[in-house]
Amino acid sequence: MTDDTHPPETKLTTTKRRWAADGKFLTGKVTRPEDERLPPGQHLVKDWPVLDLGQQPIIRTESWRLDVRGVVEHPLSLGWADFRALPQSDRLSDMHCVTTWSRYDNRWQGVATRDLLDQVMPKPEASHVMLTSYDGYTTNLPLEDFAAEDAILATEWEGQPITRTHGGPMRLIVPHLYLWKSAKWLTRIDFRAGDAAGFWEKNGYHMRGDPWREERYSGD
Repeated sequence: MTDDTHPPETKLTTTKRRWAADGKFLTGKVTRPEDERLPPGQHLVKDWPVLDLGQQPIIRTESWRLDVRGVVEHPLSLGWADFRALPQSDRLSDMHCVTTWSRYDNRWQGVATRDLLDQVMPKPEASHVMLTSYDGYTTNLPLEDFAAEDAILATEWEGQPITRTHGGPMRLIVPHLYLWKSAKWLTRIDFRAGDAAGFWEKNGYHMRGDPWREERYSGD
């Protein structure tokens, strides 16, 4: 994969661009009630719907790599054994997709993003990360969101390895943001001194994506 790899145009990308232009699914609610767990405009599911850009790369753990670079003190290039040797954590969290489904109480295992931060030591000027996946997908995050207490570089879901369809062998999970920010098939993390739009952000979606503020689209 090279830096100029881009996901192909699909029916999903065309549809979601239209959603962004039309403001589809917006309810107008912007606050979170104390006793409310489901964000506005969302509905609960018990399964885990599959959405992608038309590619589900086959990634063998023998050849898998995660490169961590940019404005950090200690850049890393990790193979699967190196990654699995990092401190392992468990997390329990909900997840919320911008296409309006939510699923409660997902059990994850993997490397907490805070433990990765301890390894690479971001420099003081680091403010954002850009995530790049094996299929060419990209998305951006403020550093404080990437470093959230429940954010995890997940390798297992509900006690089993994450399947290829859901982003295995490793994907990011940032539960407090819409799921498009939790990149599947993650292969590179770039720490940056400023923000930049990723794939969906260039196609009409919000630069941050807070479900409780309904930050679905760039005009929200």
